[in-house]
Amino acid sequence: MNVTINNAEQLKTKPDETKLGFGTIFTDHMFNMDYSVEKGWHNPRIEPYAPLTMDPSTMVLHYGQGVFEGMKAYRNQQGGIQLFRPQENFKRINASNRKLCIPEIDEAFCLDALKQLLNVEKDWVPSEPGTSLYIRPTIIATDPFLGVRASHTYRFFIILSPVGAYYAEGFNPVKIMVSKDHVRAVRGGVGDTKTMGNYAASLLAGEQAHKAGYTQVLWLDAVELKYVEEVGSMNIFFVIDDEIITPMLSGSILPGITRDSVLALGKSWGLKVSERKISIDAVIDAHQSGHLKEIFGSGTAAVISPVGELKYGDTVITVGDGKVGPLAHKFFQAIQDIQYGIIDGPQGWIEKL
Repeated sequence: MNVTINNAEQLKTKPDETKLGFGTIFTDHMFNMDYSVEKGWHNPRIEPYAPLTMDPSTMVLHYGQGVFEGMKAYRNQQGGIQLFRPQENFKRINASNRKLCIPEIDEAFCLDALKQLLNVEKDWVPSEPGTSLYIRPTIIATDPFLGVRASHTYRFFIILSPVGAYYAEGFNPVKIMVSKDHVRAVRGGVGDTKTMGNYAASLLAGEQAHKAGYTQVLWLDAVELKYVEEVGSMNIFFVIDDEIITPMLSGSILPGITRDSVLALGKSWGLKVSERKISIDAVIDAHQSGHLKEIFGSGTAAVISPVGELKYGDTVITVGDGKVGPLAHKFFQAIQDIQYGIIDGPQGWIEKL
């Protein structure tokens, strides 16, 4: 297939790069591609950014059959544009597709289509420190049908948004609250996929956390409400003595690409890195005994997010005197330096346009 390009007749005014928030500004163009049983994936095209027209009975609106990804394009030191491990994002969207009964995409073709879209929108990739162009590939079920089954038609689209820091705190410690009343996902479900319903399920607990003065929710397992799983928008790491611990992938935790990057870098630096079960009680006990050194999250949006305070029931702990820990800083600096082309990362991590 060849990607057709239909350029917008009128271009938007570029935003002030020093005042970028997250996910509110969108570029001039988007990528679209359709699926039908008869044709498979077809009609790939780059066209002006515009609303989607859909029937009120469109299946994604009623049954949530849809998946998405999140990645970024970065302006490197030479002024070029590069992507961070994009192959992993397209591999993960296919893993999500299989769980949601959505036809798989050609990963290499879609990466090439994304590069073509970025070439069209290259002037939208910001160059201010800490900024990037957020990329949101999405697939939705488009049959106009109210029966419960997998759709026969789909739309794959990619939209782009110039962004600054995800959290208002920037690279400063955030406060997180453990939810004791709500769960995000259970093994055997779709907790390990990037699908809309997972995020809808997190909203109530998130609102409660915000009202209590906390940035995010830390989820526990849905069976025993005992073992730590992940934070609403990121995976979680604990530094206890000289060990970096993250919950193992159990089927209800999103396999984060930044998470995998932290694990790979930590091992390459000779650090003790573990993927295993860890209970919230063990975290509290480690803090009380003086063995808990750091907590930090990892994700595409914030890269690394240090945690300065954690609340579990009536227990509130301050981590590392509420300051950024040395390992959180080391991982943040290393991953950002790789993303922006300041240093070389492991082979295959950077894809240049």
